[in-house]
Amino acid sequence: MKPVIFGLSGPALTPDERAFFREAKPAGYILFGRNVQTRAQVRALTDSLRELEGRADVAILVDQEGGRVARLGPPEWPAFPAGPDFDRLYELAPMSGIEAARANGHALGLMLAEVGITVDCHPILDVARDDTTDAIGIRAFGKEPMRVAAMGRATLEGLAAGGVVGVVKHIPGHGRALVDSHHHLPTVTASAEELEDDLAPFRTLAHAPMGMTSHIVFEAWDRERPATLSPIVIEQVIRGTIGFDGLLMTDDIDMKALSGSAGDKAAGAIAAGCDVVLDCWARMPEMEEIAARLDDISAASRARLDRAMATLTPPAGDMAALLDKRDRLLALV
Repeated sequence: MKPVIFGLSGPALTPDERAFFREAKPAGYILFGRNVQTRAQVRALTDSLRELEGRADVAILVDQEGGRVARLGPPEWPAFPAGPDFDRLYELAPMSGIEAARANGHALGLMLAEVGITVDCHPILDVARDDTTDAIGIRAFGKEPMRVAAMGRATLEGLAAGGVVGVVKHIPGHGRALVDSHHHLPTVTASAEELEDDLAPFRTLAHAPMGMTSHIVFEAWDRERPATLSPIVIEQVIRGTIGFDGLLMTDDIDMKALSGSAGDKAAGAIAAGCDVVLDCWARMPEMEEIAARLDDISAASRARLDRAMATLTPPAGDMAALLDKRDRLLALV
């Protein structure tokens, strides 16, 4: 098994993808809007990945937060609210905000499990600020570490109840970034003491089964390298100060915050201490380059992956009732 999660080019596996994945044996797959059309089609696609791998516990990921970050959407699937909606309710009634986030996460999990998706890249634990880039601000659970952690925990628990593994992101925090790492490399100049607020939600949820890095330079820890490529940030901050021992994946290495070839970025992230690389865009030459550059997954990383996927439980719950509960609570605002 190679320590990489690959994207797919369309709504069904192509013959070339099937042959390549059978040889490369990636650690998992991630779906985007180009891969989803109907419930039956997505279920057939995820079943084909399980058949290809010969096992049921394949990590099949999606970014399904709500708001603008939703790969499955109307009219086939319901729209879900984003973090700021829950933040506004929490401001009025904290327990109601938490319960709404839990019901929302539970419904998300049921929706994804129905079509065979096993991992949701959610909850986002970035602590927003007044000047946070909109790429994060429109998604975050708020500006207070305690409420971000509380609603993140509720979301993680809800996803698990719905039969899906959650991924906390973007470790060690994206809230101080002033530019979008999809397009630029952000640099954060805050001191280590100031960054304690950013670390707090991740420390609270350090038991999460999976986490995702941020492509950000934190001058307090490493002036030269973004977190994804920094052994200092990964070993001393993420594994050390935060205490996170789940599966650590990169954010998408195709994002413009990182420079170099696909193989260079992938090899650099693994060398820095990430467990797996996330490569989303299904470009066959780049996937082949990554697979050629990476050794097989390490024993420690494979153990983290297996441990995370072992947390999967059969989905249980009434989606309509959960959505009704969430909507009644959000209507209080």
